[in-house]
Amino acid sequence: MTPEPLEPLEPLEPLAEDWQRALAIVAHPDDMEFGAAAAVARWTGQGKEIGYCMVTSGEAGIDGLAPEQCRAVREAEQIESARIVGVDSVEFLGLPDGIIEYGVELRLVIAGVVRRYRPEIVITGNFRDTFPGGFLNQADHIATGRAVLDAVRDAGNRWIFPGEGGEPWGGVRQVWAAGSPLARHAADTTDTFQSGVESLKAHKAYIDGLGWEHFDPAEFLEGLSRQTGTRLGTTFAAPFEVYNLGWS
Repeated sequence: MTPEPLEPLEPLEPLAEDWQRALAIVAHPDDMEFGAAAAVARWTGQGKEIGYCMVTSGEAGIDGLAPEQCRAVREAEQIESARIVGVDSVEFLGLPDGIIEYGVELRLVIAGVVRRYRPEIVITGNFRDTFPGGFLNQADHIATGRAVLDAVRDAGNRWIFPGEGGEPWGGVRQVWAAGSPLARHAADTTDTFQSGVESLKAHKAYIDGLGWEHFDPAEFLEGLSRQTGTRLGTTFAAPFEVYNLGWS
């Protein structure tokens, strides 16, 4: 019996690039580097301003390293990783790694960051239950992404968390979730792919701590980026699910 041919994957739309200031808010150091850093390098290369905010310092991420030691290592790796793709502003909120809870307290601290930074675009990680391919997502990612989506709206309402982070900021146009299995948009990373690889390599202590002896950052990222690029009509690309703010 001849198997049915696979359905072609839906083409992706290019992300808008008519903006100047973005803020990436993710759960851990390394979350941006597993797929989105090459896109950041593209945008900083265009002269755009992008800041990073890590909800935790990833201090529970290396089994053989005590949390306070791990915190210092992972913060240093993230700062270097961000520098490689043109990001100078990296903030760590210091919430406990591995046990982030979605709720009002998390929305409050994220809304404060958004009000202080005043971005047009907010980037976060995939917060669906799974990653492409059906791999189970992690609880911190899910809680953080959900809170980001709500907190950007909280940030624009002066009666929600009054005084937290300064004046209200309702200027966020969209939230982009990198690596979502429901992505319909992407950024061409063909010219900045290697910067993304180097940015992931900067998390050497973390990768070594996972015991991934034969992990190759370039091979890993190429596998993700090439398929996405095919759907965008480029060699490499990074996928994003786009959430529009407001009704327009």
